[in-house]
Amino acid sequence: MENNDFDTGISSEVFTVKSKIRLIDIFNLILEKKANAVLGLFDKLNEDGIINKDSSILIIGTYFTGISIAKHLSFNDFNDITIVDIYPHLEGLIDSKLGNPIIAEDVNKEYPFIENFKNIKFSSDLDLIKNADAIIDTTGLGGINESQSESIFTKVFLIEDPIAEENDVLLEDKNNVYKRANLANSFNKYVLKTQGLNTKTSGTMTFAIDVLRQSLNKILAKEGVLYCASEMTFYEEIIFKEKDLDKFFNLIESPVIKVSTIQPFDCDGIINEFIGRIHSEILIRW
Repeated sequence: MENNDFDTGISSEVFTVKSKIRLIDIFNLILEKKANAVLGLFDKLNEDGIINKDSSILIIGTYFTGISIAKHLSFNDFNDITIVDIYPHLEGLIDSKLGNPIIAEDVNKEYPFIENFKNIKFSSDLDLIKNADAIIDTTGLGGINESQSESIFTKVFLIEDPIAEENDVLLEDKNNVYKRANLANSFNKYVLKTQGLNTKTSGTMTFAIDVLRQSLNKILAKEGVLYCASEMTFYEEIIFKEKDLDKFFNLIESPVIKVSTIQPFDCDGIINEFIGRIHSEILIRW
């Protein structure tokens, strides 16, 4: 480690180590897995002639999977993308770094191609979900209901499963995405499934919190560590109650973990280890 990777703490014998990884980086590394799985599917559908780069793609839900899928499809030349969300202020996510494709190994590098996302349209009109060439439902638990799903007519229907590991009976009973998939009128139905950390849900925020929790536990077990902490708050309250995206964007730019230790070490490797365990795949739903 270079000298600028850590500072002295309460004495010259104790050091404070800070991660270079920020929460925005963790979000984007997780979202990259989800969006790349969807992009792989859509590239295959394009090759097979089921849809093309000019087909209308409608994504239901912006937070956070929806915005990332939209940006990855846009960046890969799919030209007609609309996001529908009942929260109008979430349109502000389009011109943010959240969900941007990662084009360099250095995740801290600024993303230089926000202007490429100008072809992403945003609406709060739920009637738009009834008809598009491809419809992606990322609303999960409590999202689009079964009646609304039944009104969907599309060439391609993809829905995100909000359950990760099937380890909570109450959440499993609440999950109706497979019923929604069955009700949608489409000959090509798919499910986006993400898992890997034994979390209860597949939400990006859930995974991010668990990456930090498991990283903190592993760091704390290292010899010489006094304590470690992650500067977290309840971000969903800021986004959906305060509706203050600028405050949210500022908060997620800070180093995500700080460690007090007598032996400095690289904590980013531990964080990346748990991010690496997360994987997304597309399941075919007949």
